[in-house]
Amino acid sequence: MSAKIVVENVTKVYEGKNQLLALKDVSFQVMEKEFLVIIGPSGCGKSTLLSLIAGLMPPTEGRILVDGQEVSGVIPRLGMVFQHYNRTLLLWKTVLENVKMGLKYQRYPKDEMESRAKSAIELVGLRGFEDKYPYELSGGMQQRVCIARTLAYEPEILLMDEPFGSVDAQTREVLQAELLNIWRTKKTTVVFVTHDVREAIYLGEKVMVMGRRPGKVKKIIRVDLPPERPLEVKTTPEFNRIVEEAWSLLREEVIAAAREG
Repeated sequence: MSAKIVVENVTKVYEGKNQLLALKDVSFQVMEKEFLVIIGPSGCGKSTLLSLIAGLMPPTEGRILVDGQEVSGVIPRLGMVFQHYNRTLLLWKTVLENVKMGLKYQRYPKDEMESRAKSAIELVGLRGFEDKYPYELSGGMQQRVCIARTLAYEPEILLMDEPFGSVDAQTREVLQAELLNIWRTKKTTVVFVTHDVREAIYLGEKVMVMGRRPGKVKKIIRVDLPPERPLEVKTTPEFNRIVEEAWSLLREEVIAAAREG
């Protein structure tokens, strides 16, 4: 299996009145069709890293490669899903119209847009809700719409920035299981950011633990759990052992960051 994403010695400095070193000498790879989860203390540059991979801004030092090509701008075959779903949905458009929005910019024919949008809606479990408006849906259902909108144009890479951070705990678990089913079906390369260690271990094939700012890679943990992961796997000794390993690494960084202010 080849590397889909390669991050090489990346440093990111935000210039301005108060210069901020967000990332320093970050290197890692994401293999094709792999599910990588990134965890780290608040402010360690996790979201910055996603923006760099997406080509939304350049690194100050180092480089990022996608399919062997250096990223120098926005990547068309890449999709992003954010935490604040209510800021990205158009409230005056139906579920179907919202999902089709991303396809319009890809210039698909009208019939294909309709077909792709409906397939994506069915994939996220919203069949029958095509004509509903966002304000008629729960938070979890609204986030499903955002995921469907991204999946409709079949991105090769899916970047997710705390996508379940704004939903309740029960809905979050359901969405986690649904996301794994979608990933197994589509086999998209996924980079997923979260603050939740248990979520990271449940979802990821690998979990990258980042240190406090300036963000750096502390350790990459391989999650040796079966690909099929019912929610009950979270009660197993092996799952909890990996959670404790990740949390012990993260705890050190969180405490150190708090002491440094």
